[in-house]
Amino acid sequence: MILVRLLLFLGLAVILVAFAAFLLTKDRRYLRFIIQTLMYAGVFIIGLLLFYAFERLILVG
Repeated sequence: MILVRLLLFLGLAVILVAFAAFLLTKDRRYLRFIIQTLMYAGVFIIGLLLFYAFERLILVG
């Protein structure tokens, strides 16, 4: 569980740094990077939730 928290913290830090870079440079590629990071984080979270659900089903069954 600590690994999940660490990855979420690092993802948030990456997004904040990219947003700060966008504010400083006004380069739109940083916004695309933020969107891609959010999409990959969303896929990761959905996969993790499916893994936990599958694990619960196997342990119960």
